[in-house]
Amino acid sequence: MTHIKTVADNHRLVVDYQGQPKELTALWLREHSPASDTLDPLTGQRLIEAAELPLDLRIAQAKADGKQLSVQFSDGHQAVFDLDALLQASSVKAEKPLWDASLKQTPQADFNAALSDDSALLGMLDGLHRYGFVLVSNVPASEDGMQTLIERVGPLRRTNWGGIADVKSVANAYDLTMTQRGLEPHTDNPYRDPIPGYIWLHCLTNAADGGDSTLVDGYRAAQLLHERNPAAFDILTRVWPTFRYQDATTHLESEGPLIELNSRGETVRVRYSNRTERVPALPADELEAYYAARREFYALITGDELTLHLKLNPGEMLVMDNYRLFHGRTAFQLEGGIRHMRQGYVDRDSTASRRRVLRAQLTPLQETA
Repeated sequence: MTHIKTVADNHRLVVDYQGQPKELTALWLREHSPASDTLDPLTGQRLIEAAELPLDLRIAQAKADGKQLSVQFSDGHQAVFDLDALLQASSVKAEKPLWDASLKQTPQADFNAALSDDSALLGMLDGLHRYGFVLVSNVPASEDGMQTLIERVGPLRRTNWGGIADVKSVANAYDLTMTQRGLEPHTDNPYRDPIPGYIWLHCLTNAADGGDSTLVDGYRAAQLLHERNPAAFDILTRVWPTFRYQDATTHLESEGPLIELNSRGETVRVRYSNRTERVPALPADELEAYYAARREFYALITGDELTLHLKLNPGEMLVMDNYRLFHGRTAFQLEGGIRHMRQGYVDRDSTASRRRVLRAQLTPLQETA
């Protein structure tokens, strides 16, 4: 049973559908009207200029019938809404589960299944979306073995290093990833604009002694910092360091906070790159506060509480959310054998688009954020 009532002098409508009461303004309903004179049936794009709607718009009449809501507005417009779609559009998106070192079941996918079956690909992308990473098995052993699955998701992001690039120890390394040293937890390429969204890391050989991968949920680290030291959390959201990469043919710079928030105060991106961060010469008090906060954040993302350890085997691949995860590795010695990874980037927009389209095709009206 659906209950509706107008409030605030008919400027708002309260809809109680399936036990979910929701208060919606007349203006919000009007600009979301699915009527063909407001929303183009072919493109789904708005035909009216929403900014020109009268601010004193009211609801003249409203009626609920099953899963439909009919509304007549004071400007004469009439619209019929699907209640399921309406409440989905007005709801706050579902939270992503945050995790730490105690995570027992890692999200996993099979390369061949994801390549050939849309449901399996959606499962892979859902795991990536919810947890920030997914471990993919049975990846072909060739150097560009992950390419076909990347093409199922979105275009490969090309950088100054090319498309799919080697990650292995080399002489005269142009980046510390190409050495045998351990790497602190970090996000990739914060000096780019835009920052690559997802990292695809494919293991060809991992016989070296050491070289284990480490993963940390940056959203969970930010949450803990906020709980334990709100002032430290605050300054890491306000100070914007510069990140820089430079070699003989490339000079890249960008800036942004270590913890980036959205309009609702939720963490939506983390950055950490000790190798490339350049802190501006801020006032002394602010610098001291920033350095203390960064040290506390660093202790969190390198500590046992949050760090997940795994060693990639040949034919396995990690796909990681570069806006959410800190990843690193332990040092390795080549006496035990070769450690050879291949890495590529795919942007967030194409990845999110693929997941949403698959979700709409396979399970209509489910959460697609």
